[in-house]
Amino acid sequence: MDKMLKGIRVLDFSRYLPGPYATLRLAEKGADVVLAEPPAGEPARNLNSTVFAANNRMKRSITLNLKKEQDQRTAFDMASKADVIVESYRPGVMERLGLGYKKVKRVNQKVVYCSISGYGQDTKDMSHLASHDLNYMALTGMLSKLKDEHGKPVHPSVQIADFLGGLTASEMILAALVHRFRTEEGAYLDVALTDGLYAMMNTNYAISKENGGHKGIKEISGEKVCYHLYETMDKRYVALAALEPKFWRAFCEFAGRKDWINHQFIRAKKGFTIYEQVSAYFLSKPLEEWLEISLQLDCCLTPVMEIGELDQYPLWKQRAMAIRNGSQLATMYPVPEKISEAPKQGEHQTDIVNEWLHQGVHTTGGDKR
Repeated sequence: MDKMLKGIRVLDFSRYLPGPYATLRLAEKGADVVLAEPPAGEPARNLNSTVFAANNRMKRSITLNLKKEQDQRTAFDMASKADVIVESYRPGVMERLGLGYKKVKRVNQKVVYCSISGYGQDTKDMSHLASHDLNYMALTGMLSKLKDEHGKPVHPSVQIADFLGGLTASEMILAALVHRFRTEEGAYLDVALTDGLYAMMNTNYAISKENGGHKGIKEISGEKVCYHLYETMDKRYVALAALEPKFWRAFCEFAGRKDWINHQFIRAKKGFTIYEQVSAYFLSKPLEEWLEISLQLDCCLTPVMEIGELDQYPLWKQRAMAIRNGSQLATMYPVPEKISEAPKQGEHQTDIVNEWLHQGVHTTGGDKR
């Protein structure tokens, strides 16, 4: 899997999280991703070095001052030989730097050029506005689906919009590369972070339009006893998602409570006897015991794991091993144990210039330039 994009050259002008995550996914599949950094370094280096390292591993780095004419020429020469260009400046910046899509396309007809922004390149009222992950989640309705028991939106501790935006960008880039290999045509991709989130809300939007419901699919909204988060004896949590009758039956029979079977979709709310009985049952055992049960009992039961515990969970230990052994079934890479896999700023300056600009004809995937 890590050689599928071998020979594909990606010139990465993106910053912080969405763009770097998109190009990381390309690097994981074998693409040669060159991170074009400003003299002060990619901003995430100074904001949070761990965030930078986690999302820029497997790449190479070159330092370019795009305010200087000589470095602009170098960047443009590299763009003329790139298979993919990714940028996340505000709309219009790349054009002012002489690196916009139209100019690059004149010398590189087959380039796949991806611009990542919050609200799109030409959204009249909002393209010029700065925003972050929390803003995108708020605007698309996703944040309204993450509420506590009092109806207050919960502040996420994972950047859903940024990562989903990066995933959307990498998907579109790969589709554009397939199209290029079939037609020899490049593409311009306008990826708005809000678009990816909005698309994810399609089911919720349809339900809202149909019946005015605002909590999505009611059976899996957390309001039913069979599909709910339950506290354990040691104040941890498990996720029970026994949506299908056979899984709910298996859980009830394991608990020795066949009288629960016909009450699968009773409300998960205080005052409902079945819910209170199921809650008490989960409170009777610590998380470690529920973890062992979840690996033996086929009823859609899993522990709610903390990040620091993942490397001890059987799934991740076994998947990481499969990936290291070169399994062709594995499609994702584990987080590296050493964040030093990320490049030092400008570490590959000479190599990149020699390879990209001083070695003549470049061949990738059947394309010759």
